[in-house]
Amino acid sequence: MNTILVIVNIAILLLLMFGLFLMQKKHVSFSKRVFAGLGLGIIFGYLIHLIYGTASVVTTESIGWFNIVGTGYVKLLQMVVMPLVFISIVGAFTKLKLTKNIGKISFLVIGILLGTTAISAAIGIGTTLGFGLDGIELTEGEAEAARNAALEERAAGLQTMTAPQQILELFPANPFLDLTGARATSTIAVVIFAALIGIAYLGVKRKEPEHAELFAKIVDSLYAVIMRIVTLILRLTPYGILAIITKVAATSNYDAIVSLGKFVIASYVALILMFIVHLLLLSFAKLNPIFYLKKALPTLTFAFTSRTSAGTLPMTIKTQTKDLGVSEGIANFAGSFGLSIGQNGCAGVYPAMLAVMVAPAAGIDPLSPGFIISLILVVAISSFGVAGVGGGATFAALIVLSIMNLPIAIVGLLISVEPLIDMGRTALNVSGAMTSGVLTSKATGEFEEKTYQQPNVVEA
Repeated sequence: MNTILVIVNIAILLLLMFGLFLMQKKHVSFSKRVFAGLGLGIIFGYLIHLIYGTASVVTTESIGWFNIVGTGYVKLLQMVVMPLVFISIVGAFTKLKLTKNIGKISFLVIGILLGTTAISAAIGIGTTLGFGLDGIELTEGEAEAARNAALEERAAGLQTMTAPQQILELFPANPFLDLTGARATSTIAVVIFAALIGIAYLGVKRKEPEHAELFAKIVDSLYAVIMRIVTLILRLTPYGILAIITKVAATSNYDAIVSLGKFVIASYVALILMFIVHLLLLSFAKLNPIFYLKKALPTLTFAFTSRTSAGTLPMTIKTQTKDLGVSEGIANFAGSFGLSIGQNGCAGVYPAMLAVMVAPAAGIDPLSPGFIISLILVVAISSFGVAGVGGGATFAALIVLSIMNLPIAIVGLLISVEPLIDMGRTALNVSGAMTSGVLTSKATGEFEEKTYQQPNVVEA
């Protein structure tokens, strides 16, 4: 009987996917298809949760099959992330788009990412105090106890690393290993490696132009092929979002969400306030935030459902270049750096909120100006090297709490609502990266105003 019910669920998912396919054939816009997938997934997933429950064999097996579409789509995106980062930055040098402003661009991108992370930390602190959140009120069950035991081991490893050692982790000792994304700082390491190759290319171009010309043609050819792969994968976005959000809606622990509702609500208030800051920054740069909101929504929706900044990178770059008028070089720098530096949600809002919640238990007054200033600085500086995949916020929280000598057990106590909050955090991370790209492009004069003001999202 269970097998039949699983087959029925699979058939329904395939039917919904066919409906999205018909929408594409009727030339319904990409944005509308993305939101249709999101809406259908929420309804279908909640019905599965309502009828079978999260612990049911039917639910588990159905989700296992749905993962072929959802998780498979995310893996395809992750597959192309490192090649895209590498070839895009090298290509920026061969096309001479970054050579004049490379220092200024890097400074602005990193400065905006760190600056907005500091602002997000301040917002997280204010929201936590405003809602009166207290870590002492949280209870520990079996799952939370097991999570905390694992976190204690991880935190012990982090505490043994000095600040210079953490900085050294950013450098690529083995670039081929980093191209596999094996380390939390792999993306930054690949950026550094690609930039060194670009600088070397410029030297070769001056002394041996014939070799440089051949190299540039190879890079251009590789870039064209990789971008074609990206385009093919992005066309699957509505189907991927449908499967991913169905899983989220079917497997979420709604009772835990209700019991920790105050923290969930406070988290989303902080995330929304920081997103408004992004829009205000664009307004200060004399750019209409409504255009940004409309064009960024499909990408932010995918980031929200997938919970992976790294997997969203191809869409992040596409949105910046094709829809927001950012130059290719800056879009790649902002997108790549945004994966590991200054993530506004995971490395900004979340660690700051947890630190304020546990400060009283450590005998610290969370209203103390000294504590608040120290926390904001620690959050901003420690945001280097946060992994752009699910779990990056946990890593960031452990670093901040360890440096501030605060208890880390609170991280494990929130395990039941982590997925729900992580969705919003990831969307904010991606928005921060895109905002830094737009502002940097505007400041350096490499911005296409007409592209930004065009009414519709460009199809993948």
